[in-house]
Amino acid sequence: MKFAVCSLALLASASAFAPAAVNTRSTSLQMSLKNDMANFGKFALAGAIAVGVAAAPAQAITKSEINQLSYLQVKGTGLANRCPEVIGEDSITPKAGARFSEMCIEPKAWAVEEDIGKGGKTEKKFVNSKVMTRQTYTLDGIEGKIESVGGNLVLTEQEGIDYAATTVQLPGGERVPFLFTVKDLVAKGNAGSFKPGFQMGGDFNTPSYRTGLFLDPKGRGGTTGYDMAQGLPGLQSGEEGDDDLFKENNKTFDVTQGRIEMEVNKVNAEESEIGGVFVATQLGDTDMGSKVPKKILSKGIFYARIE
Repeated sequence: MKFAVCSLALLASASAFAPAAVNTRSTSLQMSLKNDMANFGKFALAGAIAVGVAAAPAQAITKSEINQLSYLQVKGTGLANRCPEVIGEDSITPKAGARFSEMCIEPKAWAVEEDIGKGGKTEKKFVNSKVMTRQTYTLDGIEGKIESVGGNLVLTEQEGIDYAATTVQLPGGERVPFLFTVKDLVAKGNAGSFKPGFQMGGDFNTPSYRTGLFLDPKGRGGTTGYDMAQGLPGLQSGEEGDDDLFKENNKTFDVTQGRIEMEVNKVNAEESEIGGVFVATQLGDTDMGSKVPKKILSKGIFYARIE
């Protein structure tokens, strides 16, 4: 038994650091946000399923297998940043008062919306980006309630590790920080039971990447620090450049809205587990109000238990 567990740990360790498959089709990451975010999420979710966001079965590791590993067997392998995967295609119909727990959301691909110029014209397209954050960007332990409204399931997020500071890098070297999150998510489903093909989606709140206690390099902050950069004169009404200085000096805690679309593709009724893929769109860091945030697209897998 110990040999089997150690072998599993070594296999999981190797797969955790295996490079993700490169998608040669760039069209899936070159979608526009001209339509509303709800429709956008549905199209993006279909694209995620088509290109196979989920990890290959050979790299999959289930919740029961993870539970057999000790802390030392998980430490340093990257397993703590991975979501368990589900085996089975059953169906689960939640009862009254049901809840979901241990939800894990693991992004596997990111894209940032950029202005792309071609032939004298400029259009907005999503550009594939590379994550720069170490393996701490997965959300885990998310819990909430499940309700039935009009015969369809509605999941409401209530608590858990529901945010993670993340940074991605564009091909040109620019780095884009954002707070990957699903805070206050209300996901509305299209059926009354969890089964392969079940879809749900909804809006969530994205808090500011930085809090009010953060101080910029000149000592300015939202709730503490200086009101303006030392060594610079106070704002003079009507002077050129006042607007730029005002944005830098007037720190704000911006809360924006994002959207996530999820589709269940695996259900294990015996273990009360569901798993699938997701596509999320949200805004990046505003540097506390001083710059325009970029739109970010995340794709990956999710896992949850139904209680």
